[in-house]
Amino acid sequence: MIGSSFVLPPRIGSVLALLPAYPGSVLLTTALNLVLADQLPADVGELLLARKLRIHVRDARLTFDFTWTGRRFGALHRQQQADLVIGANARDFLRLAQRQEDPDTLFFSRRLTMEGDTELGLVVKNTLDALELPVLDLRELGPRKVLARFASGRQQSGIGPRHEGDAGR
Repeated sequence: MIGSSFVLPPRIGSVLALLPAYPGSVLLTTALNLVLADQLPADVGELLLARKLRIHVRDARLTFDFTWTGRRFGALHRQQQADLVIGANARDFLRLAQRQEDPDTLFFSRRLTMEGDTELGLVVKNTLDALELPVLDLRELGPRKVLARFASGRQQSGIGPRHEGDAGR
C-alpha cells in the first residue's frame, strides 16, 4: 500500500508531462469500463452522456480526457474545455482507490478539486460512494501476479500452450 509519506518526485512529474495524453486516457477508460461501466445506474449514465470529463493528476502533470458514450467510457483527445475536471495528486487518487481516504475529507482540505459543472461533480462523487467497487490493491499489480492471472486466463480459454499428447485432441 502507499504510505502517507508518498510524494511523486517533481522530476518524475516533469518526465510524465512529456508523454502524450491520449494513450493514458485509453488506459483509464479501459479500467473504468472493467470496473464501473456495468454498475453505472441508468439515470447517472443519462447525465454523463456525451459530457467531457477530465481527471488531472497535478503532481504527475497528467490529464486524462474521456466521455460516457451511453454504453461505455471512451477516451478523448485533449479537449480545450471539459464539463467537469477532477484534480488531485497521485497519492490522493491512489488513497481514494484504495479506500484509505474519503473524498469529502480530501475535498474540504482542498486536496481534491472539482471544476466546471459542480452538480455533475456531486452526482459522480455520490455515485462512486454508493457503488460496491473493488479496492485497488497495488500488490495485485506486481509483474508475477499479473502474468500468473494472464496465464491462467489463457489456459481457461484454451489459448494456453499445448502439452505433449494434446496434438490429437
